[in-house]
Amino acid sequence: MKAMILAAGLGTRLRPLTDNTPKALVELNGRTLLEITIDRFKSFGIDEIIVNVHHHAEQIAAFLHSKNNFGLRIELSREDDLLLDTGGGLKKAAWFFQEGNSEQPFLLHNVDVLSNIDFRQMLEAHKKTSALATLAVQQRPSSRQLLFDQNNLLAGRRKGTKADEIARPSTNLQPLAFSGIHILSPRLLNLITESRLLYHRHLSSPRLLQRKNLRLPGRPLLLARPWPPRRLTGRVD
Repeated sequence: MKAMILAAGLGTRLRPLTDNTPKALVELNGRTLLEITIDRFKSFGIDEIIVNVHHHAEQIAAFLHSKNNFGLRIELSREDDLLLDTGGGLKKAAWFFQEGNSEQPFLLHNVDVLSNIDFRQMLEAHKKTSALATLAVQQRPSSRQLLFDQNNLLAGRRKGTKADEIARPSTNLQPLAFSGIHILSPRLLNLITESRLLYHRHLSSPRLLQRKNLRLPGRPLLLARPWPPRRLTGRVD
């Protein structure tokens, strides 16, 4: 299984720690967030990773070189001239996941998310639905929520006090906060047409949701609530 670490952001919420350091290299108990994420990947057998970089990109490149890429294949996707956001960054790195016309799902993970999620369980949930995307979500307060219908299909999004953006009309929409971890199918990559876009706005756009046989995100792995029933599968801190 391959993976992408989203590490290009400016880390504005971590300032002043990120004024002169990329958020990927902010340390927690003596270990960088990037190292913590990579070690988590290694524990699940993930040995091919691409990392998108922009803010203080050379520091990340030097850090990985100093660690001999942790013994893995690690590629950098440079966004030197323009920060591409999640969707644009994913599109730029698409070649990595399309090597050999691969149809294997891959993991997309924010570098500043710490969790004990079982990626194997999440992958199995993704495969069972043949979904384009499976998102780790939680019931928790958030200024930005994704809206899911009664079938656990992505139907729209909510941002603060603004009117809900609904692409799949439904009753009983459930707002859930996204936790920065996805399992994606390579089929999704060819559906991202813009080079720079807001990923979840694109995922919940009517144009994409209304295409035949596209299920977004299938049955998302729900964290901090029972899944499977009566069993807690993970936690995002």
